[in-house]
Amino acid sequence: MVLLLMAAGRGSRYGKLKQFDEMGPNGEFLMEFSIYDAIENGFDHIIVVTSKDNVGFLRNYLSDRLPTTVKLDIVPQEITDLPEPSEFSGKREKPWGTAHAVWSARRLISTPFVVINADDYYGKKAYADSAQFIRTHLEGTGFGLVGYALNNTLSEHGSVSRGVCNLQGNTLRSVKEHTQLERQNGHVIDRDSGAEFTGEELVSMNFWICRPSLFEHIEHYFKQFLKDQENIAGGEVYLPFVIQEMVQRQQVSVEVIPSNGNWFGVTYANDKETSLQRLKEMTEAGRYASPLWK
Repeated sequence: MVLLLMAAGRGSRYGKLKQFDEMGPNGEFLMEFSIYDAIENGFDHIIVVTSKDNVGFLRNYLSDRLPTTVKLDIVPQEITDLPEPSEFSGKREKPWGTAHAVWSARRLISTPFVVINADDYYGKKAYADSAQFIRTHLEGTGFGLVGYALNNTLSEHGSVSRGVCNLQGNTLRSVKEHTQLERQNGHVIDRDSGAEFTGEELVSMNFWICRPSLFEHIEHYFKQFLKDQENIAGGEVYLPFVIQEMVQRQQVSVEVIPSNGNWFGVTYANDKETSLQRLKEMTEAGRYASPLWK
């Protein structure tokens, strides 16, 4: 099974490349705990999509740590990697977004696969559940999404952006992005729209279970995106938007798998202390080896 980690972000609110910040008790990156949990649950092919400048470093770093039984690919997300015959003119520095990051690995994947953010911690159960989903849906066409309770994804250090899931049973109907979510008086408020939530709503944290058919849809979406010159300077192609379009066109069904665990990440620099403490506690409790890789 394949785990694809998106590690090409720039961490604008965090202030540096958070995917390469030392978080574990022995200086491990946060992504290493995700990789560890995935391998523990049967994933044997790790693909990391990162910026071109970081490919060599990350390949050497992870190759020295991962078991030899696990296949490792480090893929550059390059601005010049476009679907033919697309092209663009003008200046662009930032990556094309999460959907393009996934599309960058299209030549390496031919089976169902999991996509995650490299700078998020999802919990062991998420990998056990996704592995079970893949094993029991090998011949199907459906996608999956591990969802987290909104309350468990907020930051104490500022507002966050989250995609709130609209469900019919356990099937995803849509994901609506709310950009300034924070706790206020026992509720969760989106300061941008004024929308109010209980905090129990499931949100997408970009833990998707996908199939290779996704690549064709990303390519089509990306071609349309590139036709609008206003997108060239700073627009991005987001993975949830592509999947939502597939859902709306009834091209795919997405089963939402609730997670009982706590997600955590480092949206803001001050979130790092929380992440350090949680990883330390889990390691001391024996949930992770110390050091992580033997």
